[in-house]
Amino acid sequence: MNEQANNKSSNTVWHHATVTRERRQKMNKHKSLILWFTGLSGAGKSSLAHAVEEALFQLQCRTFVLDGDNIRHGLCGDLTFSEQDRQENIRRVGHVAKLLIESGVITLTAFISPFRKDRATVRNMVANGDFVEIYCNTPIEICEQRDTKGLYKKARNGEIKEFTGISSPYEEPLNPDLTLLTGEDTIEYCVDKIITLLRKRNVLNP
Repeated sequence: MNEQANNKSSNTVWHHATVTRERRQKMNKHKSLILWFTGLSGAGKSSLAHAVEEALFQLQCRTFVLDGDNIRHGLCGDLTFSEQDRQENIRRVGHVAKLLIESGVITLTAFISPFRKDRATVRNMVANGDFVEIYCNTPIEICEQRDTKGLYKKARNGEIKEFTGISSPYEEPLNPDLTLLTGEDTIEYCVDKIITLLRKRNVLNP
């Protein structure tokens, strides 16, 4: 999507702050970036994102989690689950995440984000290395077993339309930065894998 071509806000100029992202990162003693958790409903995205945030908080990092359900209570409360509205949902979240990393915050996002093109759109919003795609790979059978809300059952009964994995597709990442078997491995193991990746990329020790 061409953001400039679709921008209906005329007579606006981007204001450049004197307190830059680089200065904030130096004060925080860590880099900022987007950790993008993607996977089916019930794959453990939100649980893992919050567990990683807790681990980073213990390391005195500045963090924030953008959770799919929470975002749809406010910022994206006007959107349905059609393909077009899913695209708009991720576009909005991408811009919020971009603002947060400019503020020096490690931003964790937990969204099904089923379409590759939408995830690529967010990746292209930011600089190389600022977007880390984490695929929470859990078989749909396990996701259904975990389904405390009964959403999969409703979807299979036709009560919920355009439900990812049932009546709407999920496009697996082709080359994620990290794939986690969240249906098999413990949450502690998955958190450790992510923290290790951040250390290797000098996010936590710039």
